[in-house]
Amino acid sequence: MAFVQDQRQPFLRVPNSVLALLAVLAIVYAAEALASPLTYNGIIARFAFYPARYSAHFISAHHVDPGSLFDRTIPFISHIFLHGSLTHLLINSVWLLPFGSIVARRFGGVLFFAFFLVCGVAVVTTYLACNWGSAVPVVGASGAVSGLMAAGFRILRYPFATEGASGPLEPIFSSRIVLWSAISILVFVVAGITGLGAGPGPQGIAWQDHVGGYITGLLLAGPFLAARNWMVGESIEGKAA
Repeated sequence: MAFVQDQRQPFLRVPNSVLALLAVLAIVYAAEALASPLTYNGIIARFAFYPARYSAHFISAHHVDPGSLFDRTIPFISHIFLHGSLTHLLINSVWLLPFGSIVARRFGGVLFFAFFLVCGVAVVTTYLACNWGSAVPVVGASGAVSGLMAAGFRILRYPFATEGASGPLEPIFSSRIVLWSAISILVFVVAGITGLGAGPGPQGIAWQDHVGGYITGLLLAGPFLAARNWMVGESIEGKAA
């Protein structure tokens, strides 16, 4: 029996950090669904990401109050946790479960959350650059999940490594990563054109933003893994001392 337990593949076990993130996404969506229309609109107005909030021309032309520095900063993060429909949430959760688990096991819980948020910020930064002055809001975790997917592809050369194990990532320009990246970007474009997965309500993530999150994940997987290895090394040295 012990032999069977030792052979369990880590891919089949979901890290607590991923479960916690999924729970937060579900709780936030439940709050949205239970809110009155007036409250819901207020949540979207304050916490969704509107490029127009950062355009001086739009603000001046429409006499809009962009809010405080906090009001203009928090949407870079808060948009990730809002979803326009249950379908939108479920699709993002289905993708987050496997790829988030791969990244969380390799990076650890703290760096997993940090990586997820950084990819989310990169998503709306891309959206801002491509849609400057737009009054169409963007919500959802799909762009950040795209970053996890990219990192997962690079980690998957060691799919059965024990948690915290070190080792090189798959090179960005290897044939496998190039192939999976091409397929992923094609899926992003199709989803962006068809609106697949966004559901009703505020606009989901456009394909350009999925690409922004994905590329961010590809590029930052290495530095985050280096940070993880450094943290593990510091921990080991501390115990030895």
